[in-house]
Parts: sequence; structure tokens; C-alpha cells
Amino acid sequence: MPAAPGRPLEFDPDTALDSAMHLFWRAGYENTSMQDLLEAMQISKSSLYQAFGGKQALFERCIARYGDLMIGQLHDALASAPSGLAFIRQFLESVLDEARGVCEARGCLVLNTANEFARRDPAIAEAVAQGLGRFHDVMLAAVKRAQREGDIPPGHDAVMLANYLVSSMSGLKTLSKAGADETSLRGTIGLVLKALM
Repeated sequence: MPAAPGRPLEFDPDTALDSAMHLFWRAGYENTSMQDLLEAMQISKSSLYQAFGGKQALFERCIARYGDLMIGQLHDALASAPSGLAFIRQFLESVLDEARGVCEARGCLVLNTANEFARRDPAIAEAVAQGLGRFHDVMLAAVKRAQREGDIPPGHDAVMLANYLVSSMSGLKTLSKAGADETSLRGTIGLVLKALM
């Protein structure tokens, strides 16, 4: 939602949005209070409503921004990967950084939201569906590339394999958040990759 007419904003909306996104990503929607948001974004309550329209509208914007960032990174990674299969492996193995403690085990904001409460709210459910659809599209492109390159049999259903990869990553993220170690995650990743062949 665009800012309402009136006084000009005295903060950078993109910076504030990023701060809110990271807070929601870390704590979830229901565990994030309005006060938490105001402190993280360093803005007043009236500024939040003026610029973003309230907590839920802000959350929907955060999901969209997260999707833009993640999908952009995935497209770049696929374009620069030596092969489609190498990209898929890299995508799955990204969860290992959480197990190693290289980054915080926050999971995926879109998947976390789906697990938290997406079906209870049509607007959030639609935002989650769009986010998952965008991840699926990248996985589909990677599978089709791997099929052209001969690493995945061309007779396999590329759409179903892309579904499988999205659901597998969801499971891997959940295992990582629950404290699974690197050895366990690597074993699961190996099985996922084997199923593509």
C-alpha cells in the first residue's frame, strides 16, 4: 500500500521493510508484536500505518519482498551454475550452513508462514501460494536444464520433480530448525538427489 498523502516520510521505507522482514522471519507473525516492529523498524506507529497500512499489510509486503530477494538469488545461482544438477545440489546443500552454525536456523519465511497460519487467512494464503509457485518455477527450470544436459532422465515428469524438490527443501529446513546434524542432513540430501535419477 503506498504511503497516504500528508507529511513526507522521514525514514527509508525499504530499510524499514527489510528490518520488519527479518523480524518476521526470525520470530513469525503471531510472535511479533507491534512494539517489536516499531523498535526494529525505528519508526512511529503512525508512520507504520501511513507507509504500510498496519501489521498484516506489512507482513504481506515482507513476504513479497522475501520472495523477490530469494528468487533473484536463485535465478542468479542457476544462471552461473555449471549444470542444472549442480544447482539443485547447491540449493539442497544450502541448508547445511544452518547445521554448521554459519547462519541462523530460521528456515524459509514463506514455508514458515505456511506452517504457522496461512490457511486461516485468505490474503496470507495467497501470498504463500505465490511464493511457493515462484520457488517451484525455479526448480522446474533447473530440472529441465538437467534433463537437457543428460543428468536427469528426460522421461521423468519435470513438474513432479520440481514439486518434490520444493517439498524436500521444506522438510530439510524443518529438520534443520529442529536441530538435525550435518551428517543426517547430508544423508537425506543424498536420497533426494538419487530419487531424481
